[in-house]
Amino acid sequence: MAVTTGDLRPASSTWRTPLVIIVCGCAIALLSFGPRSSLGFFVQPMSREFGWGRDIFGLAIAFQNLLWGLGQPVAGAIADRFGLLRVMIIGALLYAAGLLLMRYSTTPLSLDFSAGVLIGFGLSGSSFNLVLAAFSKLLPPERRGIALGAGTAAGSFGQFLFAPFGVALIDNFGWQTALVVFGALMLLILPLSLALATPPAESGNVPAADQQSFKTALAEAFGHRSYVLLVLGFFTCGFQLAFVTIHLPAYLADRGIPASTGGWVVAAIGLFNIIGSLGVGWLQNYVPKRYVLSAIYFTRALATVAFISFPITTFSAIAFGAISGVTWLSTVPPTSALVALMFGTRWFSTLYGFAFVSHQVGGFLGVWLGGVVFEQYGSYTPVWWLSILFGVLSALINLPIVEAPVARPVAQPA
Repeated sequence: MAVTTGDLRPASSTWRTPLVIIVCGCAIALLSFGPRSSLGFFVQPMSREFGWGRDIFGLAIAFQNLLWGLGQPVAGAIADRFGLLRVMIIGALLYAAGLLLMRYSTTPLSLDFSAGVLIGFGLSGSSFNLVLAAFSKLLPPERRGIALGAGTAAGSFGQFLFAPFGVALIDNFGWQTALVVFGALMLLILPLSLALATPPAESGNVPAADQQSFKTALAEAFGHRSYVLLVLGFFTCGFQLAFVTIHLPAYLADRGIPASTGGWVVAAIGLFNIIGSLGVGWLQNYVPKRYVLSAIYFTRALATVAFISFPITTFSAIAFGAISGVTWLSTVPPTSALVALMFGTRWFSTLYGFAFVSHQVGGFLGVWLGGVVFEQYGSYTPVWWLSILFGVLSALINLPIVEAPVARPVAQPA
């Protein structure tokens, strides 16, 4: 298959085969998702050292989630217009800088800037969202489903690797060294991103059916009922994932579960989501995607009810991690596939980016409310039940989605 580079000329070499694109994209997803999913293990050591409440750390990560979401459609639009390579390089540098500066953050404001602003915007330019966009643009349709699942699973494998790795670094060398190591590893994204370079819009290889202006694409999407329902349902995914990622380690520690066990619970989430993401990537070719999404959200709600209704033990914690893992990022392949199905790939990065804004607004609220509620009431219970409610609502919201391309009677000029 011929692919093009992020420059104005087509690729003259054959090194960027579909396999190379998928492997490099999965490696980027692994690296970018790993440290971000392990930040919950820094809550207690940093809070103890600087005398912070959990609301301080929670607010910084809430900003991270929000800015990641707000930056995603901007990064996607730039990637759609000018090519992905430059966006990913800048994102990786911001991500690395945020982790390194987080090591020197001694005040809430400096933590907000490093862990919140820099990492948030860094993720918007280097996370698996743009990897999935590159897969959608560079790979043939028959390979996209499994590639989207593989890219999502790779992010989960990053969580599986970085959670125990981060705990080991913190226990043996301190949280400061752990952040420096994490930051250095993010620089590996720079050479890997060469394989995912996409052409700018002026290159003339945009199909006529996909030629649209930016404003027309947004108006079409937000006037489409199924897209709006998909975006609303994605809010719950962000709320649940962000709350669990940041507050579950502390929640387990409050109940006498060792930090090392908490690391393996988060790792179990990542490991089992490999199964979930790959399974959903395959399943969505045979089962309506809206039913897959509905089942995922409902399963999360049931698993959470069971988890908080019984005494917390090592077994129940790891079991919750395993069940949560199967549904963790498995919402991403059907969500991204539905966006591509409805609107094509021309503005895929942008339209999926706006869906991701909803996801990250949910993440902002999940992290922030977790910290505020705990400091106010000494318990996470109200937020757990809110997460359950959102899960049930999203399971219902996804059912009316129509899985079909949007009607375009007349091709519109770019």
